Amino acid sequence: MTFQPVIPFSGYSGWRFLQRTLDNQKTAYVQSNEVKRASDYFRENIGKVRTAEDLVNNRRLLEVSLKAFGLEADINNKYFIRKVLEDGVLKDDALSNKLSDKRYSAMALAFGFGDLGSRTALARFPDEILNKYNDRSFEAAVGEQNDSMRLAMNVAPGISDIIEKTTSADARWFAIMGNPPLRKVFEGAFGLPKSFGTLNLDQQLGIFKSRAEQILGSNDVGTFTEPDKQEKLIRLYLIRSEASTAGLSSGSVALSLLQASQG
Repeated sequence: MTFQPVIPFSGYSGWRFLQRTLDNQKTAYVQSNEVKRASDYFRENIGKVRTAEDLVNNRRLLEVSLKAFGLEADINNKYFIRKVLEDGVLKDDALSNKLSDKRYSAMALAFGFGDLGSRTALARFPDEILNKYNDRSFEAAVGEQNDSMRLAMNVAPGISDIIEKTTSADARWFAIMGNPPLRKVFEGAFGLPKSFGTLNLDQQLGIFKSRAEQILGSNDVGTFTEPDKQEKLIRLYLIRSEASTAGLSSGSVALSLLQASQG
């Protein structure tokens, strides 16, 4: 049986509870039977995989691999995932380089099939993927209780990953725009409408940077690793998210947002 995360409250109060109990809850989840079986099987068998075809033809290994990058919805898209992995990331025309969602390129880079060769036999490789799998799996379990909190949990690792892999200021913003979970948090926190995504990319970039400056005090993505900025971003996102689902009055929402923006 898999441990189910406990989130007794919605909104920001629920987030604070989750943060206080996170280590204990995550440990219990990772040690639950279903997760442990999947991890043990991956550790024992991933070293036998040498090609992208090998991986997509083993559903148990593929399931862990995809979930490690938040791509579990593609479990039945075997041809697509094989193509992403076989193309790698080094060639300009590689499929992952054409996709706005950069989680695919992260997976292709991690496995290495289409670039310098498979990394699956490296001693550190199972831990590298399983650490991601445990994180993303726990986030998914949280999402079954409250999807907004799942997205909030992705903020810190998502931003850190972008800063590690990109140096250009605008490239970092485009990476946020190409990461669906992160993008949703920023759009929600900044109060952007659903139609925002229909604007051209340069317009979106300008608006993201302007709102970040107004709300977070900076449009430099490099500063978003600061705990106070991350917490403010998450707080605003969760308040708006709760308001949209709970039908709160405009007055109470405005007061909450004012308090959050001053925090």
